[in-house]
Amino acid sequence: MFRQFKVVVEKHPDGYVAYPLGIHGIVVGEGDSYEEALADVKSAIEFHVETFGPEVLEVERPVLEAFVAEAGVAV
Repeated sequence: MFRQFKVVVEKHPDGYVAYPLGIHGIVVGEGDSYEEALADVKSAIEFHVETFGPEVLEVERPVLEAFVAEAGVAV
């Protein structure tokens, strides 16, 4: 089975972190580059589904679009 996922990739001073949207549980990938983080999270998704079963992909409401925004908040 092949399925597309929306994945957020964050750039940090010490590398990249990637995580998919719309999966039950926590799945994270990391790497020194964008490509490494994306490859790692793809592998992590496969492992997560193999470990916990396809039920982790059954979400009530699938993510249709994802946006990144900044918001100023007084703290």
